[in-house]
Amino acid sequence: MAVLGIELGSTRIKAVLIEGSGRQLASGTWDWENKWEGGYWTYDLGEVWKGLAGAYADLKKNLAVPAQIEAIGISAMMHGYLAFDREGKLLAPFRTWRNTTTARAAEELTALFGFNIPQRWSIAHLGQAILDGEPHVKEIAFLTTLAGYVHWRLTGEKVLGVGDASGMFPLSEGKYNAGMLAKFDAAYNPGFALESVLPKILSAGDGAGCLSAEGAKLLDPAGELPAGIPLCPPEGDAGTGMAATNAVRQRTGNISAGTSVFAMIVLEKPLSKVHPEIDLVTTPDGADVAMVHCNNCTADIDAWAAVFSELLEAAEKPCDKNIVYGILYEKALQGAPDAGGLLSYNYLSGEPVTGFIAGRPLLVRKPESVFTLSNFCRNLIWSAVATLKIGMDILSAEGVKVEKLLGHGGLFKAGNTGQKLMAAALGTPVAVMESAGEGGAWGIALLALYMLNRGESSLADWLEQTIFSRNKSAVAEPGEADARGFAKWLETYKSGLAIEEAAVKVF
Repeated sequence: MAVLGIELGSTRIKAVLIEGSGRQLASGTWDWENKWEGGYWTYDLGEVWKGLAGAYADLKKNLAVPAQIEAIGISAMMHGYLAFDREGKLLAPFRTWRNTTTARAAEELTALFGFNIPQRWSIAHLGQAILDGEPHVKEIAFLTTLAGYVHWRLTGEKVLGVGDASGMFPLSEGKYNAGMLAKFDAAYNPGFALESVLPKILSAGDGAGCLSAEGAKLLDPAGELPAGIPLCPPEGDAGTGMAATNAVRQRTGNISAGTSVFAMIVLEKPLSKVHPEIDLVTTPDGADVAMVHCNNCTADIDAWAAVFSELLEAAEKPCDKNIVYGILYEKALQGAPDAGGLLSYNYLSGEPVTGFIAGRPLLVRKPESVFTLSNFCRNLIWSAVATLKIGMDILSAEGVKVEKLLGHGGLFKAGNTGQKLMAAALGTPVAVMESAGEGGAWGIALLALYMLNRGESSLADWLEQTIFSRNKSAVAEPGEADARGFAKWLETYKSGLAIEEAAVKVF
């Protein structure tokens, strides 16, 4: 048995092939990057198909023995705005989760629904397009996410996994909230019933159509992939992160730390009130989840790593980028707990958790700050986790309990620095499993495998008993000195937000 999972992340498209135990057989990747065009962060949809075919071709090249694929799963970055007319024509450039152009609509919809609508959500993008009088709105026949779009083109099915759907529009018992749908239609009068243009919602374990002949050629232009392979419901990267870290039960949670960073905590009970910093979404099988999502995490670290790599090349001492990252993370552990008085803001884009619709990456220091490489690197890590901590403190005040957090993503790949410093910042043990490096492509492959083996088992039981019973993890407890240093650094960070505000205004 072999199962294929593909995830379209912010900077990389990854394909993973697994066997029935969840063990990875091969993987392939394709690098891509968003662009700032016409006032929006976007990707060209032609690059989607170039990247998918490239990642799958890379996987085939790395596969030692040919395997028959029995199921496929597609995942991608959540939220955003992909609107199509009745003929399937894209009506506006793809607007990704990274855009912070929907502040008015998000605020209005939050008040209208009594439910937090973040700027990233698809309904906020649609609402803003209506408020701005965009002429394409009247032609909309289908609105979906990136994962939903890819799945649709591969199968012809306009469906979405419940987790990804919960980032488009609020849900109630696994369905779009009927009362809120009615309120939107009445208040915004889009010219169609909103529910009629949204994808059908499916849950983990459901079948979601089969690969069409056209879809098979899109994935594998070489023509070796047959049509007819079943697909599981397409999911967002939050859902696949939960599956990949075995964090779908109550009182479990995970942190995905890459270009963006988000923490997902499976709730035991509803929150007491609406918090604009907290998303309410679901697990892939529909359980309520509180999500703290921050637009910025490792992008500033990546930028500095590229500069240091360029310096080494100029000195005629080129170095593999993984070695450069390793040095930066190792030095971060050697830095002073408070980063020697250095202060960074990693806001390449806006950051709604702290109220910014645009960002400017900054490094600030006083004359007396201790400006060393180790302090500089510690400061970069603190900056990457600071906004997440601000959001997590809101959940702590709500009485939300989590026994430990499971980490995955780029921040946790270079040794144990990210894990140790994340634990210190959040004041919670952070575990990283042996499989943490597999990421969301592995997570969606697991969901496709679950579709084939669902039986009477819940998703939580199946993951625990079939996939993770032999999966070891390393746990980092919060270090006392690091925690005190971060707390001191964070107070400066909060008061210094005025610096970031001024930079956005004048530069």
